[in-house]
Amino acid sequence: MAQNDLMSNAEDVADQFLRVTKQYLPHIARLCLISTFLEDGIRMWFQWSEQKEYIETTWGCGVFLATLFVLINLLGQLGGCILILSRNFVQYACFGLFGLIALQTVAYSILWDPKFLMRNLALGGGLLLLLAESRSEGRSMFAGVPTMRESSPKQYMQLGGRVLLVLMFMTLLHFDTSFLSILQNLVGTALIVLVAIGFKTKLAALTLVIWLLAINVYFNAFWTIPAYKPMHDFLKYDFFQTTSVIGGLLLVVALGPGGVSMDEKKKDW
Repeated sequence: MAQNDLMSNAEDVADQFLRVTKQYLPHIARLCLISTFLEDGIRMWFQWSEQKEYIETTWGCGVFLATLFVLINLLGQLGGCILILSRNFVQYACFGLFGLIALQTVAYSILWDPKFLMRNLALGGGLLLLLAESRSEGRSMFAGVPTMRESSPKQYMQLGGRVLLVLMFMTLLHFDTSFLSILQNLVGTALIVLVAIGFKTKLAALTLVIWLLAINVYFNAFWTIPAYKPMHDFLKYDFFQTTSVIGGLLLVVALGPGGVSMDEKKKDW
């Protein structure tokens, strides 16, 4: 009984939070979600020579192709962010960013690094949720017009987005025997499973947002490292990637889990 009361109180707090932030949460979620693309696009501008030299040296592709790679990343990421924030051609912007994630995964050899691969996949999950949100906005223009299962693609986008988002947390698990690590692993695993299957989704996603925000600020505090040190860029990259996943989770909170979830099935029981 006490556990049920605690869960009920926690859900009441989450519902109150959603009522207060309903108008602002989707905007904050989008800004967080595209933050890593925005930061990377700006970095391409300020580190133009270093990025071009890295690609040219790694792949031996010559100056032209290396320059083209950096230019595509710069314009594609900044352009996609502008379109998403202005809510113009959001679906095209998302597909463009999907393509850039795939391109960077190959170009920077992320394909062979499980940690960074899972984080890139988590970014893709956030973009899937953004696509689902854009479909909702598109249909709202035709409210009242009968359709046949038009929401199915959106529901599966939400499912795919939720599953991919939780991959970020797989990279945060610590495999040691300390009590704190074991507790963090157990709680974190329970929460990511709840988000993945869509049970108590909004509460679990909101809890993960708080947890991930605290971890991000504590472990990826790049502003405490001098800009000339390599660790500064490394922590900065991690910080904004994590912020993007936070944005994806905030979209889960704002949109709900979708039709393919236990929360939705509970309504039929």
